[in-house]
Amino acid sequence: MTDMLVAQRREQLLSELRASGGLKVVELAARLGVSRATVRRDLLDLEDEGALSRVRGGAMLATPGSAAGHGAARTSAGGGQPSRATRTLGLIVPSATYYYPRVVAGVQEVAAAHDARVVISLTDYTHESDAQRIEELASSGASGLLVASPGGHDLPDKTLEELESTGLPFVLLERQPHDPFASCEFVATDHRQGAFAAVRHLVRLGHREVGLFTNGSPTAALVRAGHEAAVDRLRLKGKAPVLDSGRPTLGSGEAAARYDQFIEECLAGGVRAALVHSDHDAIEMMRRMRLRRLQAPEDLALIAYDDEIASLADVPLTAVAPPKHEIGQQAARLLLDRLDAPDPHAVPVRQLFVQPRLTIRSSCGTPAGSA
Repeated sequence: MTDMLVAQRREQLLSELRASGGLKVVELAARLGVSRATVRRDLLDLEDEGALSRVRGGAMLATPGSAAGHGAARTSAGGGQPSRATRTLGLIVPSATYYYPRVVAGVQEVAAAHDARVVISLTDYTHESDAQRIEELASSGASGLLVASPGGHDLPDKTLEELESTGLPFVLLERQPHDPFASCEFVATDHRQGAFAAVRHLVRLGHREVGLFTNGSPTAALVRAGHEAAVDRLRLKGKAPVLDSGRPTLGSGEAAARYDQFIEECLAGGVRAALVHSDHDAIEMMRRMRLRRLQAPEDLALIAYDDEIASLADVPLTAVAPPKHEIGQQAARLLLDRLDAPDPHAVPVRQLFVQPRLTIRSSCGTPAGSA
């Protein structure tokens, strides 16, 4: 009976991780109604089975090849001769539950293919922990670092100095140094290109005004810059509403008021198309539209930015999809290239932008497909 209860609890734990991508120990303990110590034991056993990957303070579902990566790391730690399998990629990401699970999966896939180990540290979007996380990974024996610092897409000068002081090679993920002339490797999504492509698609459908709604996230400024460039280059009318919600709690009265304000401004100005960041906001906006007996795309054509859950909307949302998995893959390859080079200092500094993909669905009135 006890074994059965343990099996049921672990299946429920995996179910929680499948639903969210990753959770902290404290969250899993609360959801399962057990102690944190029990959760930690379950996580350790499930990691040994290859079902998940533990991260600092929690866990994420395992991805194809990640179990092999863990196995390689443990074999090399057994006291045998050092080999390529001893290379450890230290990975710093702000979150295990949104945006970054696919980035992490890309890193793990490439690492496993190169017999490298990945050690993950979560920053929880607090700048104060940057130095601590960097020092911990450097001290743990990381061969190099992959870093998505919390905050905006500009890496603070202080964090860049902390990374350089480790003496380890590093690659920034979805971040760029604040100093545009800094000699620093990075792989980032070109969010401006993504926003531009969304507006251009709506223009090709006949819209001459395209509104913009953002949610105060670190990506919002780049999406706004792409929208502004499209308005200028495509010679659109400049009176379409541009509104940033300031990141209110999803589902709150404040959030609803922001959606209503944006819809009212679009209707009042005759604007019938909008780019909305993010998927959650676009879905909530469609719900607010339905309360007014408005439909997408007939009354307001919508394109969402992120494509995490856009396809699940009542009217499937056309969406811009940042290449999250590819970002992780490319960053891991850059770092491994440098680690494997006979003379790492002879490798040129590489800075890579990857364009998002626009996936066409029903919310803007065109047949499904990709652009």
